[in-house]
Amino acid sequence: MSVSTEDGIELTGVTKRFVTPTGSTMTAIRDVNLRVGAGRFCAVVGPTGCGKSTTLTLTAGLERASAGQVRVFGKPVDGITPNAGFVFQTDALMPWKSVLDNVALGPKFRGMATRDALAEARRWLGVVGLAGFEDHYPHQLSGGMRKRVSLAAALINKPRLLLMDEPFSALDVQTRAIMTNELLRLWEQTRPSVLFVTHDLEEAISMADLVVVMTAGPATVKAVYEIDLPRPRGAVQDIRFTPRFLELYRQIWESLREEVERTYALSAAATARRAAS
Repeated sequence: MSVSTEDGIELTGVTKRFVTPTGSTMTAIRDVNLRVGAGRFCAVVGPTGCGKSTTLTLTAGLERASAGQVRVFGKPVDGITPNAGFVFQTDALMPWKSVLDNVALGPKFRGMATRDALAEARRWLGVVGLAGFEDHYPHQLSGGMRKRVSLAAALINKPRLLLMDEPFSALDVQTRAIMTNELLRLWEQTRPSVLFVTHDLEEAISMADLVVVMTAGPATVKAVYEIDLPRPRGAVQDIRFTPRFLELYRQIWESLREEVERTYALSAAATARRAAS
């Protein structure tokens, strides 16, 4: 499938191997080829433990590829990727700092004057609906509110690339729906390139321009699906009932289910071998 890669993300023949605590070598991903054009929202789905998060860390420059090449914004990744924001599965807020100070950290690190950084942080807290909570600390907020702070802390830096590793997985269903809509609303304003890892296929289809299915580990790209649902999407809870959404879901699930079942079978076989030994 042909997708423009201008100023976007490109992984070519990427393999990542790790050394385990026992000294053996484990391959997390193998020969991954993926292209995501500038300003596109790409969701990555696959079985548990297949290497989806490894794809994010390589794109961010937090890890180096064992083979192949990762390019972002047209340049090889040989260190921490500039102009990138990372939203983790568990929020990475500093518990001893106020909400305002957490959001202002990025601009301060980039050299912005403290007064200006705090003013910009206040503006972004307003954007994510947290005006009035500037002086609270992370432990005083709900899970959904902390996710809003994490989004503000990432987006205040105006990243050209946004990497998200199952950021809403720990939230209840209602809060997750609210945060999904919130993320799409904020993304529409600045349109960074996005790599979004999720286990939730409905979430992937409702948000993304592209859905990438990865195989059972060591993962490689099995298929890439264009999501031709119109934008702006509106409430994701409503779009999931449209005929085109259901058609896309059935098509992608057929591909994903094979990998989930394969992973389950491999896990069950490994458990049986350990029990027999």
